Amino acid sequence: MLSSFSGRVQPLAIAARVVMLALVAALTLIATEDPAQLRWIALLAVAALPAFFAPDHRVLAPLGRFAEVAVTGLAAGSVAAASNASGTLDAGFGAEVVLPYLAVPLLTAALRRRPTEGAALLGVAAVALVVGGSITNGDDGPMITEPGFLAAGGQWLVLGAIITFAADTMRQFMQPAEQTPQPYAEATRLLTQLRSVARSLPGATLDPGGISEHLLEELRLVTPSDRAAVLSASGGGRLVVLAQTGVERVDWETTLDADSAIADAWATQQPQTASRSQARSTRRGDTSSLVVPLVAGVRTIGLVILESDVANAYPQSVVSEVTWVTEPAALRLEAALLFDDVRSLATNEERQRLAREIHDGVAQELVMVGYGIDNAQATLPEGAEETAEELRTLRAEVTRVITELRLSLFELRSEVDRNGGLAAAIAEYARTLGTSAGLRVHFTFDESTARLPAATEAELLRIAQEAITNARKHAGASNLWVTCTVDPPYAEIEVSDDGKGFADDRPDGRYGLTIMRERAERIRGRLKITPRHPSGTTVAVVLGSPARRDSVRDSVSAPEGE
Repeated sequence: MLSSFSGRVQPLAIAARVVMLALVAALTLIATEDPAQLRWIALLAVAALPAFFAPDHRVLAPLGRFAEVAVTGLAAGSVAAASNASGTLDAGFGAEVVLPYLAVPLLTAALRRRPTEGAALLGVAAVALVVGGSITNGDDGPMITEPGFLAAGGQWLVLGAIITFAADTMRQFMQPAEQTPQPYAEATRLLTQLRSVARSLPGATLDPGGISEHLLEELRLVTPSDRAAVLSASGGGRLVVLAQTGVERVDWETTLDADSAIADAWATQQPQTASRSQARSTRRGDTSSLVVPLVAGVRTIGLVILESDVANAYPQSVVSEVTWVTEPAALRLEAALLFDDVRSLATNEERQRLAREIHDGVAQELVMVGYGIDNAQATLPEGAEETAEELRTLRAEVTRVITELRLSLFELRSEVDRNGGLAAAIAEYARTLGTSAGLRVHFTFDESTARLPAATEAELLRIAQEAITNARKHAGASNLWVTCTVDPPYAEIEVSDDGKGFADDRPDGRYGLTIMRERAERIRGRLKITPRHPSGTTVAVVLGSPARRDSVRDSVSAPEGE
């Protein structure tokens, strides 16, 4: 809106300057009869050059306007003295030959929404008038002592203030009022834009983890570090690790109420340096830490942590270079996090809607079918054993389908609790399904206090649910082993059973496998499906890579003889 308004102001400003320069030049020559006084007009033309060639420049355009009012004030004193000496006009009328040009820069500043600059221009004009009147002499001394000159100068300063106020009012009338959109209309507009962006950009562009890893790669070229991480806020008031580099996994401080450079950088939105590590575990020896906030607008959306095992590794010059890299990355990361939030909210809402529709629709109708079969069995005449057996078989099948629907509803409604964590959500689901199928469920969990991003936890939960459901429905297993290791940004979920093995020739086999692979790829994870010795299947999804530890399957294995 402002750019279109400036486009309408610019032709007006150029035309005004051309007309006023020509008018002031003609009047100056008439008033003084001295061609030498046209040097002031030439200086005004030079001062006006930024208005012609760089009207939107942040530095040159304001400097040009200040130069115009300064030259106008000085020229007023010189032209007044020359006209007074020639006897053509008195000092007051001589000054008014030049002073009308003050309206041009003042009007331009007002129309460009620069009230502070307008006031400063008036101040510069007043000083220039005093200086111009002091250094130029008339018949009776300096022009500053001439009542006519003082009256003319004061008159045009007052007129300049009035022009500034009137131009600001005119700008408000010229600028069309912005209509406040209704909430749903605004939501539709924003979602349409989001959809267009999501379709036009590659998938990794809106992935917080991918953006964070790329940022760490950029920073590695700026300054070497032994450890680095990108952290972002979670819904529970803690920080989550989006990406991390280093030879070892670091348990970073993720609370914002601790006495740390992390908390200070988040609160002040300024880079913080420290001579100790920002990890929870104490490190011996020299350590330098740099924590740079990722600020988008006025909101802190994340932090970048760099650490080196040397003293004073991050002087101010390095901090400036790191900040130069992180500033544009903050906007990209905020867009990715917002996109993740919108997608998660939409997905959860759709899952809840489907659960409600299934419960109120198909599930209730199947229950009524079951009641109908029960009534038919109760009214069968004696001797209809064959029909009774068919009804019992049908009733058992309806009961099975109802049970499956109830478990599906439980799956649709299952979410990772903000306070419970991923392992608790997987355990609750495995325990419920194991009980319904008569499976013995064995849990092994190793979960850090740090959390994964909410969208990542949701995808890992869905993959685990699909693997557990496959084992319950199709494997014919007696035991189920679930292991969960979460050490952000690394995570590994593994589901093993002692059934007959995975068969993807079932009608839904390839479809379920495809869904799990797509979910794993969405969070940049790897899905591995392997046979378990002596029988059964192991489904594992791995996110990131472990540091200083073996895979969960190597460290925790299910008993083979069960």
